[in-house]
Amino acid sequence: MPAHTGIALPAGATLQEYRIVQTLGVGGFGVTYLAVDTNLNLNVAIKEYLPGDLAVRGEDRALHLRSEESRKTFDWGLRRFLDESRTLASFRHPSIVRVMRFFEAHGTAYMVMEFVEGKTLQDWVKRRRPLPEPTVLAILGPLLDGLEVIHGAGYLHRDIKPNNIFIREDGSPVLLDFGSARVAGAESELTVIVSPGYAPLEQYHAHGNQGPWSDLYALGG
Repeated sequence: MPAHTGIALPAGATLQEYRIVQTLGVGGFGVTYLAVDTNLNLNVAIKEYLPGDLAVRGEDRALHLRSEESRKTFDWGLRRFLDESRTLASFRHPSIVRVMRFFEAHGTAYMVMEFVEGKTLQDWVKRRRPLPEPTVLAILGPLLDGLEVIHGAGYLHRDIKPNNIFIREDGSPVLLDFGSARVAGAESELTVIVSPGYAPLEQYHAHGNQGPWSDLYALGG
């Protein structure tokens, strides 16, 4: 039995004009689906905010808190999820995943993104090692251009790693998962985000001096 049974929405379920086709992935804080926009007859990816340790799905398909004590944490995460959606929706670049819209329903929130066909960089590179220099440059160049857009808008990605870079079927890269993105130079304490082997030293501390250089370090890694 799939691990996501009872957590993810079932195939055929509808969210406004979208029909769920299948579950693409389940993480600690969300579920990602392949869905069809029934108005446009277009495949999309939909990310649902679903922190499994805080909430469960009821028979009505809505999310319900495991305990009322979890509400503050759940609501904080929901606001972060909506902030991520707004951040991504403001970007227009072929190397940044495009958010088409976002909305709240079933006691949680959903982000509708372009569906990118291909593989994560981690999987894509396995059968291609060692990569020739022109191939590396063809991947890095567009990603650096995308980061320039992100940094120019005053944001940091903060979690660049092979699993958050997708290689389309035409070989072009796209940066995914902006759940850790934050405003550069924010005075408030930053949540510690660490992907060993990629995160720079300053991200191991909530008050570390994080900036565009942090993303560039991670991309270099």
